[in-house]
Amino acid sequence: MRDPYEVLGVTRGASAAAIKSAYRKLAKKHHPDNNKNDPKAAARFSEINSANEIIGDEDKRKQFDRGEIDAEGKPRFQGFPGGGRAGGPGGFESYSFRSGGSPGGMGGAGFEDILNSMFGGAARSGRAGGSRSFEFDTGGIGLDLDLNVAMTVSLEESVKGGEKRVRLPTGKELNVRIPAGVTAGQQIRLKGQGETAPGHPPGDLLITVSIAPHPLFKVDGSDLRLELPITLYEAVLGGKVRVPTLGSAVELSIPKNTSSGRTFRLKGKGLPKPGGTGDLFVITRIILPDGNDSELEALMHKWRDGHTYNPRSDFG
Repeated sequence: MRDPYEVLGVTRGASAAAIKSAYRKLAKKHHPDNNKNDPKAAARFSEINSANEIIGDEDKRKQFDRGEIDAEGKPRFQGFPGGGRAGGPGGFESYSFRSGGSPGGMGGAGFEDILNSMFGGAARSGRAGGSRSFEFDTGGIGLDLDLNVAMTVSLEESVKGGEKRVRLPTGKELNVRIPAGVTAGQQIRLKGQGETAPGHPPGDLLITVSIAPHPLFKVDGSDLRLELPITLYEAVLGGKVRVPTLGSAVELSIPKNTSSGRTFRLKGKGLPKPGGTGDLFVITRIILPDGNDSELEALMHKWRDGHTYNPRSDFG
């Protein structure tokens, strides 16, 4: 994947708020539901979500900036402990071996002892005319040929299912069917798509699913939460407001004198769960217009003079 800073169009010194804002704008612009005629929209949306998973998370961002993980969140090789050297070039301890004798630097231990210490006693030796021959017993040692990869899906893909292309560490690419209702942390197993080795059946491909943060909804178990911006006059006078859901949008009736933070429950508009569907909780947020509005200020002055009240009276 490309550099996550480049994907979101922010600098390395960008604030967390700037990264969040850039992510929300791009996610909304490239969401597959808004680009149904663009076959590449899903790939761009996935790349945006993956980038946000790295630099939108404070700890992962620090790891990426230090070079500890790559753009996909995978650990980078940091070299061998102790500065990369341990008595010999390349970070490996060096030994000199004398035929039939003991290696230097090993306190007189024999070559067989060294192999035994390395392979847990699996090295067997025998004498034939003073020389040593070694056999490595691999009986009972199974080969792990399974491949493990991570895949990030959108919230919509986790609910409806779909198909996504996955690139394996081997360079091979596969189209993977995402089952409807998949949850974060769940694994998809593809039999026989792992690594291969002579004399062994092929391993499996294990895909661990994560769900990308959504620009609008927050997941709470099988429920969803949405902050709904409303105007001051909608809060005071009431009215019908269009509310997005994972399906089609619905109209919500806002009662008169609705305060910011009031929560409305839309039953069955959440995520699938055993035996039913979760709910969508809509929390109102009163948003004032940008800039100064002299008419609004004059109205508030007039209203304040005749309608004094204290919403903080319980504070003491």
